[in-house]
Amino acid sequence: MSIRFVPLGPADIPDGETRDFQVGDYSILVASCGGGFHAIEDRCTHDDGPLAEGKLYGCEIECPRHGATFDVTSGKATALPAFRPVASYPLRVVDGVIEVELDL
Repeated sequence: MSIRFVPLGPADIPDGETRDFQVGDYSILVASCGGGFHAIEDRCTHDDGPLAEGKLYGCEIECPRHGATFDVTSGKATALPAFRPVASYPLRVVDGVIEVELDL
């Protein structure tokens, strides 16, 4: 396994929206907020719900199952019932393509 940047897709996600990507065993949510992109694990730490099906409020994503929220800039849980963070991934944009750093 090696850590490397992996292309996900075009950097055309409008501000206030999200997109989910599957790379191997990784489910990744990319959120566009505050003028930038952020990548976190697309899995609520409370019950494994898909965060990509939730709503983005500013830079916080709300899990559609029980209302837990996470800061997409850091992965930190910001509202119960979740209290553990989700993984956060380094991200960059190269030639209009979103790339995320993963251990593959």
